[in-house]
Amino acid sequence: MGRTNPSRHGWLSPKFYDTGEAVHRRISQQPGYVARAESAGGDKGRLFEADWGAWGEFAVPAWYGKGRTVATTALAATLSLWTDLSPAFDAIYTGLHREALNRRYDWFERTGHPSHACWWVSGGVIPTWQDGVSRLEHLHDRGCAPHAFTFHHPFAPDGSATRVR
Repeated sequence: MGRTNPSRHGWLSPKFYDTGEAVHRRISQQPGYVARAESAGGDKGRLFEADWGAWGEFAVPAWYGKGRTVATTALAATLSLWTDLSPAFDAIYTGLHREALNRRYDWFERTGHPSHACWWVSGGVIPTWQDGVSRLEHLHDRGCAPHAFTFHHPFAPDGSATRVR
Protein backbone atom coordinates (compact mmCIF):
# COMPACT_ATOMS: atom_id res chain seq x y z
CA MET A 1 0.00 0.00 0.00
CA GLY A 2 1.37 3.43 -0.97
CA ARG A 3 1.34 6.48 1.24
CA THR A 4 -1.63 8.80 0.99
CA ASN A 5 -2.70 11.97 2.76
CA PRO A 6 -2.56 12.08 6.54
CA SER A 7 -5.67 12.92 8.48
CA ARG A 8 -6.35 13.44 12.14
CA HIS A 9 -6.30 9.64 12.38
CA GLY A 10 -3.03 9.12 10.52
CA TRP A 11 -2.86 8.19 6.85
CA LEU A 12 -6.09 8.19 4.86
CA SER A 13 -6.95 4.80 3.49
CA PRO A 14 -7.23 3.94 -0.20
CA LYS A 15 -10.96 3.51 0.58
CA PHE A 16 -11.17 7.29 1.07
CA TYR A 17 -9.75 7.87 -2.42
CA ASP A 18 -11.88 5.13 -3.99
CA THR A 19 -14.96 6.74 -2.45
CA GLY A 20 -13.84 10.15 -3.71
CA GLU A 21 -13.35 8.91 -7.24
CA ALA A 22 -16.81 7.31 -7.26
CA VAL A 23 -18.34 10.52 -5.89
CA HIS A 24 -16.64 12.66 -8.55
CA ARG A 25 -17.77 10.30 -11.33
CA ARG A 26 -21.37 10.45 -10.09
CA ILE A 27 -21.37 14.21 -9.58
CA SER A 28 -19.92 14.83 -13.05
CA GLN A 29 -23.05 13.20 -14.50
CA GLN A 30 -25.46 15.48 -12.61
CA PRO A 31 -27.55 18.13 -14.39
CA GLY A 32 -25.97 21.55 -13.99
CA TYR A 33 -22.43 20.26 -13.53
CA VAL A 34 -19.89 22.05 -15.75
CA ALA A 35 -16.39 21.13 -14.56
CA ARG A 36 -14.07 20.71 -11.58
CA ALA A 37 -10.43 21.43 -10.97
CA GLU A 38 -8.37 18.38 -11.84
CA SER A 39 -4.62 18.20 -11.80
CA ALA A 40 -2.95 17.64 -15.15
CA GLY A 41 -1.25 14.49 -13.88
CA GLY A 42 -4.24 13.11 -11.98
CA ASP A 43 -2.11 12.99 -8.83
CA LYS A 44 -4.12 11.71 -5.87
CA GLY A 45 -3.26 13.58 -2.70
CA ARG A 46 -0.70 15.87 -4.35
CA LEU A 47 -2.58 19.11 -3.92
CA PHE A 48 0.35 21.48 -3.46
CA GLU A 49 2.72 19.96 -6.01
CA ALA A 50 0.18 19.30 -8.76
CA ASP A 51 -0.20 21.25 -12.01
CA TRP A 52 -3.77 22.59 -11.92
CA GLY A 53 -3.61 24.36 -15.28
CA ALA A 54 -6.15 27.19 -15.66
CA TRP A 55 -7.39 26.60 -12.09
CA GLY A 56 -4.11 28.10 -10.81
CA GLU A 57 -1.73 27.06 -8.10
CA PHE A 58 -3.34 25.18 -5.22
CA ALA A 59 -3.99 27.45 -2.24
CA VAL A 60 -5.41 27.14 1.25
CA PRO A 61 -6.89 29.69 3.68
CA ALA A 62 -4.59 31.48 6.12
CA TRP A 63 -6.03 29.47 9.02
CA TYR A 64 -4.84 26.16 7.56
CA GLY A 65 -1.75 25.43 9.61
CA LYS A 66 -0.97 21.85 8.61
CA GLY A 67 1.85 22.72 6.21
CA ARG A 68 2.14 22.67 2.45
CA THR A 69 3.46 19.22 1.61
CA VAL A 70 1.98 15.82 0.81
CA ALA A 71 3.14 14.59 4.21
CA THR A 72 1.17 17.30 6.05
CA THR A 73 -1.97 17.67 3.96
CA ALA A 74 -5.03 17.06 6.13
CA LEU A 75 -7.83 18.28 3.89
CA ALA A 76 -9.96 17.45 0.94
CA ALA A 77 -10.59 20.26 -1.49
CA THR A 78 -12.74 20.58 -4.57
CA LEU A 79 -13.27 23.54 -6.86
CA SER A 80 -16.17 23.08 -9.24
CA LEU A 81 -18.40 24.99 -11.65
CA TRP A 82 -22.19 24.61 -11.79
CA THR A 83 -24.91 26.32 -13.80
CA ASP A 84 -27.06 27.00 -10.73
CA LEU A 85 -27.22 26.47 -6.97
CA SER A 86 -30.04 23.90 -6.88
CA PRO A 87 -28.32 21.18 -8.93
CA ALA A 88 -25.09 21.70 -6.98
CA PHE A 89 -26.96 21.46 -3.68
CA ASP A 90 -28.76 18.30 -4.82
CA ALA A 91 -25.53 16.63 -5.96
CA ILE A 92 -23.68 17.51 -2.77
CA TYR A 93 -26.37 16.70 -0.21
CA THR A 94 -27.78 13.48 -1.70
CA GLY A 95 -26.47 10.11 -2.81
CA LEU A 96 -22.81 9.10 -2.63
CA HIS A 97 -21.56 12.57 -1.75
CA ARG A 98 -23.97 12.76 1.19
CA GLU A 99 -22.69 9.38 2.40
CA ALA A 100 -19.12 10.70 2.21
CA LEU A 101 -20.12 13.90 4.06
CA ASN A 102 -21.57 11.78 6.84
CA ARG A 103 -18.08 10.27 7.31
CA ARG A 104 -16.04 13.49 6.96
CA TYR A 105 -15.19 13.64 10.66
CA ASP A 106 -13.81 10.11 10.46
CA TRP A 107 -11.24 11.53 8.05
CA PHE A 108 -10.86 15.22 8.90
CA GLU A 109 -10.78 17.56 11.86
CA ARG A 110 -13.61 19.91 12.73
CA THR A 111 -12.07 23.30 12.09
CA GLY A 112 -14.75 25.79 13.03
CA HIS A 113 -14.15 27.48 9.66
CA PRO A 114 -16.37 27.51 6.58
CA SER A 115 -16.21 24.25 4.66
CA HIS A 116 -17.51 25.66 1.38
CA ALA A 117 -18.09 28.92 -0.42
CA CYS A 118 -20.31 29.69 -3.38
CA TRP A 119 -20.10 32.65 -5.75
CA TRP A 120 -21.21 33.51 -9.25
CA VAL A 121 -18.76 33.76 -12.16
CA SER A 122 -19.32 35.12 -15.66
CA GLY A 123 -19.61 32.71 -18.56
CA GLY A 124 -16.25 31.40 -19.71
CA VAL A 125 -14.47 32.35 -16.47
CA ILE A 126 -12.52 29.60 -14.73
CA PRO A 127 -12.13 30.38 -11.03
CA THR A 128 -8.76 29.70 -9.41
CA TRP A 129 -7.92 28.04 -6.14
CA GLN A 130 -6.93 31.49 -4.86
CA ASP A 131 -10.42 32.78 -5.77
CA GLY A 132 -11.90 30.00 -3.65
CA VAL A 133 -9.56 30.72 -0.74
CA SER A 134 -10.42 34.43 -0.79
CA ARG A 135 -14.13 33.51 -0.66
CA LEU A 136 -13.62 31.13 2.27
CA GLU A 137 -11.65 33.78 4.13
CA HIS A 138 -14.39 36.34 3.40
CA LEU A 139 -17.02 33.99 4.83
CA HIS A 140 -14.91 33.41 7.93
CA ASP A 141 -14.15 37.10 8.48
CA ARG A 142 -17.38 38.79 7.34
CA GLY A 143 -20.10 36.19 6.80
CA CYS A 144 -22.29 35.64 3.76
CA ALA A 145 -22.59 38.32 1.08
CA PRO A 146 -23.02 38.26 -2.71
CA HIS A 147 -19.19 37.97 -2.95
CA ALA A 148 -19.15 34.68 -1.00
CA PHE A 149 -22.03 32.71 0.45
CA THR A 150 -23.18 29.26 1.51
CA PHE A 151 -26.10 27.09 0.46
CA HIS A 152 -27.81 28.07 3.72
CA HIS A 153 -27.57 31.84 3.00
CA PRO A 154 -27.43 32.09 -0.82
CA PHE A 155 -27.52 35.05 -3.15
CA ALA A 156 -28.79 35.27 -6.73
CA PRO A 157 -26.51 36.45 -9.55
CA ASP A 158 -27.96 39.97 -9.19
CA GLY A 159 -26.84 40.09 -5.54
CA SER A 160 -30.26 39.67 -3.98
CA ALA A 161 -30.82 37.14 -1.22
CA THR A 162 -32.48 33.97 -2.45
CA ARG A 163 -33.22 30.38 -1.45
CA VAL A 164 -31.97 27.09 -2.76
CA ARG A 165 -35.14 25.35 -3.87
